[in-house]
Amino acid sequence: MSDLLKKTPTKKIMLFSGRAHPVLAEEVANLLEVPLVPTTAYDFANGEIYVRFDESVRGSDAFVIQSHSAPINEAIMEQLIMIDALKRASAKRITVILPFYGYARQDKKHLGREPISARLMADLFTAAGADRLMTVDLHTAQIQGYFDGPVDHLLAMPILTRYVKNNYGDQPLAVVSPDAGRIKVAESWANALGGAPLAFIHKTRDPRRPNESKANRVVGEVEGRTCILVDDLIDTGGTIVQAAEALKADGAADVVIAATHAVFSGPAVDRLKNSVAREVVVTNTLPLSDEQRFDSLTVLSIAPLLAQATAAVFEDGSVTSLFS
Repeated sequence: MSDLLKKTPTKKIMLFSGRAHPVLAEEVANLLEVPLVPTTAYDFANGEIYVRFDESVRGSDAFVIQSHSAPINEAIMEQLIMIDALKRASAKRITVILPFYGYARQDKKHLGREPISARLMADLFTAAGADRLMTVDLHTAQIQGYFDGPVDHLLAMPILTRYVKNNYGDQPLAVVSPDAGRIKVAESWANALGGAPLAFIHKTRDPRRPNESKANRVVGEVEGRTCILVDDLIDTGGTIVQAAEALKADGAADVVIAATHAVFSGPAVDRLKNSVAREVVVTNTLPLSDEQRFDSLTVLSIAPLLAQATAAVFEDGSVTSLFS
C-alpha cells in the first residue's frame, strides 16, 4: 500500500467569524487558543456579499460564529454564504454558532397567512450545508426541532444567576417573569437562587402591533423584595420597563433586570436608563456600541460558555454536562 494511504488523518479545528460581532469571536478564539481563519469579506455596490477564506479548509472541523445583529438580514446572509463556501471547499463538518438566533420570535402562527420564519431559518442553514447548530437561549425551546441535525442549546442562566448571587444574594429576592409564558424559565431561576419566591406580570398584547404590550398587574408576592425580572431578550424595552414600574408600584424594594440578549432597538436605551430598575444585566451575545451603554448596564461575557461548548463538540464530548 502506498505510504500516502497509510497516513492517519488528524482532526483539525478551524474557527471563522462573520463581520457582525468580531469582538466576541476573537474572545472565543483566545480562550480556545485557536486563531480565527483570515477571511476576505466585503459588499458589492448593490449590497451583495462576497466571502473567501484565505487558507485551505479541506477536511477541517469548521465552526462559524455570527451573531444575528442589526442589520440582521445582512448578518444572516453573510453566515449562509460562509457555510456554502466551507461546504464547497470540502470542510469535513460545519458547526454554526449562533449566539443570537435571528427570527426566533416568529416560531408559530398567531394569525392566518403568517410564516413560521424560525423554521425557515433552520431550513436555510440546512440547505447551505450546516451539520450542527449551537445557539444560546432560544426564544422557545421547540425551535431545536426545526433543524434536522444536532442542536446544542446553551443556557446563559448559570452566568447570570452567579452574578445575581454575588451581588444581591444577601437580600430577600423574588424572581419575576415579565409574562405568564416564561414562567418555566423563571422557575429555573428561582431554583438556582435557592428557592426564591416566584411572581409574574399579567399583560396583554395585540398580535397586530409588534413590540407593544401592556403590563396590567403583578401576580405574586413582591413587597419588600429585590425583584429579579428575567427575560431572554430586550428589544425596544417597553415590556420590561413597564413590568419594572408595576413591581415598584406593588411594593418591590428594588428591581434588577436580567436578560441574555441585548437587542436594544429604537428607544430601548433611553427607556432602560431612565427606568426604575437599579441595574440591567445582559450578556454580550450581541454587539453593543458605546451609545448603547449606560451607567446601570452590566454586560457579562458569554465567550467562556461558547468556548467550552465548542471544545466539547470538537472532542466529541458532552455539551449537556456543562450545565450539570
